[in-house]
Amino acid sequence: MERDERPPSGGGGGGGSTGFLEPPAALPPPPRNGFCQDELTELDPGTNDRAEQRTCLICGDRATGLHYGIISCEGCKGFFKRSICNKRVYRCSRDKNCVMSRKQRNRCQYCRLLKCLQMGMNRKAIREDGMPGGRNKSIGPVQISEEEIERIMSGQEFEEETNHWSNHGDSDHSSPGNRASESNQPSPGSTLSSSRSVELNGFMTFRDQYMGMSVPPHYQYIPHLFSYSGHSPLLPQQARSLDPQSYSLIHQLMSAEDLEPLGTPMLIEDGYAVTQAELFALLCRLADELLFRQIAWIKKLPFFCELSIKDYTCLLSSTWQELILLSSLTVYSKQIFGELADVTAKYSPSDEELHRFSDEGVEVIERLIYLYHKFHQLKVSNEEYACMKAINFLNQDIRGLTSASQLEQLNKRYWYICQDFTEYKYTHQPNRFPDLMMCLPEIRYIAGKMVNVPLEQLPLLFKVVLHSCKTNVVKE
Repeated sequence: MERDERPPSGGGGGGGSTGFLEPPAALPPPPRNGFCQDELTELDPGTNDRAEQRTCLICGDRATGLHYGIISCEGCKGFFKRSICNKRVYRCSRDKNCVMSRKQRNRCQYCRLLKCLQMGMNRKAIREDGMPGGRNKSIGPVQISEEEIERIMSGQEFEEETNHWSNHGDSDHSSPGNRASESNQPSPGSTLSSSRSVELNGFMTFRDQYMGMSVPPHYQYIPHLFSYSGHSPLLPQQARSLDPQSYSLIHQLMSAEDLEPLGTPMLIEDGYAVTQAELFALLCRLADELLFRQIAWIKKLPFFCELSIKDYTCLLSSTWQELILLSSLTVYSKQIFGELADVTAKYSPSDEELHRFSDEGVEVIERLIYLYHKFHQLKVSNEEYACMKAINFLNQDIRGLTSASQLEQLNKRYWYICQDFTEYKYTHQPNRFPDLMMCLPEIRYIAGKMVNVPLEQLPLLFKVVLHSCKTNVVKE
């Protein structure tokens, strides 16, 4: 998925005659929505033009065309496609009758998929290769029985399809990545699948812990998301050695990282009152330095020569905010939640700034605070950070890539390596690897939401987040 926004640029180099930073002349305009939608399918010319027929039959949002047999919006179209292509199995924490509306549709993925099937969305209209466009534009809605819907919702139909292909020796479906290990302990190959993802057992707990909200589909998908089965619980890993190849590749990733403290000055004179413009200028300079480090990191990656410059540019333009957020919450967290927090404490927002703060900003604050505590609890190692960063960067789901299949293989490589490392080093934390991986879709979601927060509100947003996190850590 491409983004329209550009990385923020700093507000100049040196400090002024004041006690802090030279404020920028003016704040740049807020960025546009950062994510482009898929290609829109025009409404059938023969379709009646009445307003209600241009409303999504799933959530009531504005419909963009006939998608998989019924009139629906882009969001429900993409959700249905991902759910079927990736063999998703969801759970409803309520009574399987959640309200579906534009604002509520992301709260329960189970009920959303259920309504897609009940309204007649046709699975056979989805292309088998997962590429944009339907398999057959003439395929209309279908009516399937309650029994068949239940088989799909429970994952039984997906399991039968997998068993069918495995029994017939299909090379892809019978690969080591789809076989269970003899000891009932998921092996690096058996826990992942690029096309048959089943929700992790702990995801419901993870979701319920955080506002009872699910991760929206646009940001939920990570290639080969977990296939830990609910019938095969995670068991403590037996003591073993780290695979030599994993050790070598992790060492290469670590060599590409710049773990030196940030060089942007974040010291402030005692008694100096920081203005909104000055704090914004500091945030810009921090973003500049962090972005520069990500660019330098790319050039040192062990697989740098394997991909085209076009793909690297596409990946960086789509993930730079996520990479900066991940690094700020992990390897640079002491400075961000220490020195920067001390600076934001000297900033006092006006009443007007408080009253004009957006709902998007409030949601970002809540999610950032939660994610900080999650990382603080996990105490992510530098090796795990390096792997998570590579996994997040190598996202073959981004539009415009020329080597998506190659990216998928690279993504799998570091996914397996990260799992191997965590199971080797943290033998008594069997849930550690899935806990780490579940942080990545949350980072993507937050990064996507932040582009909707007006830039002039960022100083207040960071002040609240850093103050809350620092205060709670001190209490602990």
